[in-house]
Amino acid sequence: MGAVTYPHEEVARFIDLNFIPVQIEVSHTALMQRYGVSWTPTLLVLDADGREHYRSVGFLGPEALIATLAVAKGRYYLDLEQYPEARAMFEEVIQAARVPEVVPEAIFFNAVAHYKETHNPKPLRQAYETLSARYPASDWTKRAEPYKLIPA
Repeated sequence: MGAVTYPHEEVARFIDLNFIPVQIEVSHTALMQRYGVSWTPTLLVLDADGREHYRSVGFLGPEALIATLAVAKGRYYLDLEQYPEARAMFEEVIQAARVPEVVPEAIFFNAVAHYKETHNPKPLRQAYETLSARYPASDWTKRAEPYKLIPA
């Protein structure tokens, strides 16, 4: 990703605005072991205390990286119970819809954040319906399948 994705202007801007990037060489075995990294590239989103909030393994092109990092930031906010901020990040990915392989995860976690904020399960059901209609083969659709049991 260092040759193609990271030098991309939009990627650099998104990372600079949203993260403190740190690149670790695979020769740093203590950190590789600490975070269970066995393959590169591995992208981890950590908080200031080193707690992991998101992980992605494998190459991502520029648009996919930006969308994935937006979901990762949403997951960070979700873990901190900052639900409006989480939902804003997920909505950004959903509305842009430029990276169809990332959108289902954003739909799933947007519904989770909405549920956690309101304790209303209907957004979970709506997410399942959206996922099954638009992304029937997605892993996120399969993960949302139990939500079809929630009354409409």
